[in-house]
Amino acid sequence: MSERDEGVTPASRTLVCSVLFLDIVGYSRLGVTEAIHLKERFNEVLDTALQDTPPADRVVIDTGDGAAVTFLGDPERALFAALSLFDNVGEVPVRIGINLGPVYITKDINGRENVIGDGINVAQRVMSFAQPRQLLLSRAFYDVALLISAEYATMFQAIGGRTDKHERTHEVFAVNPAVRVGRSAAKAHARMRAEPPRAAPAPRDEPVRISDAGSHFIISGTTRERVAATLERLAADGARLLAEPTMVGARWMATCENRRHAVRVSVEQFGLKSIVSGPTREVVEAKVRELLQFGASLVQEIECVDGVWTAVCERS
Repeated sequence: MSERDEGVTPASRTLVCSVLFLDIVGYSRLGVTEAIHLKERFNEVLDTALQDTPPADRVVIDTGDGAAVTFLGDPERALFAALSLFDNVGEVPVRIGINLGPVYITKDINGRENVIGDGINVAQRVMSFAQPRQLLLSRAFYDVALLISAEYATMFQAIGGRTDKHERTHEVFAVNPAVRVGRSAAKAHARMRAEPPRAAPAPRDEPVRISDAGSHFIISGTTRERVAATLERLAADGARLLAEPTMVGARWMATCENRRHAVRVSVEQFGLKSIVSGPTREVVEAKVRELLQFGASLVQEIECVDGVWTAVCERS
């Protein structure tokens, strides 16, 4: 696995990046010989998957039983790398997760590049929900993939919410078994090698998109000015900036936390029933747990309807 050349590393700063997290399932229980064999094979497959991404555009961290790769540019490169791993991992029981979110690029105690922040934390948690030889995407990365090409909608399918050990729920997407992923990945790699780097398209008259990623919001648009204007509006409503607008692929993206929005949970009473609704599954779950503690029962599971998370409880 390659590291970026000395002097190329940007100054420590927060960026919106795609993060690919993967590990070998059961690695710690293997004997020394088998562990060495699997790790060597793992490194070979990962090196092949990253060959189309210049070293200056990625940060690779060896985690012992796997790796975390942060892509500093086009998020499509992260997807191509993940698909290459998915197709070629062979006998290595690897699980793979991808996320898009804010990360902080810095130096560790040995002067090597390190990555911290919610973007890499969520990538690890999404990976932890995967089975051996399974690839999962976070909602945030899936939404960005659809902005790149609508064709990705047929490649992945929603498999519902998964709750981590911190009781944070993540909506995840898996590779659609009906899709010939190997062929799609091969075409994608061939296209990247054959085509010159794509220039950013001229800004189009389209609205800024705000994607709910649980603890933060991802704002994306075709111009920096529009993204900045949306950030100003959210800041006036209680948002806290997490990452400044940055060009990711062909779009400007930024992230912010909005605590005021996070606590806006509506509870409407209809007789004995209470309809709980909010902007994220996480806050609705918290309110439902609170109602259950006071003797209510859940009569309709939490679901997303027209962008609003909703559940129905009933008083005993």
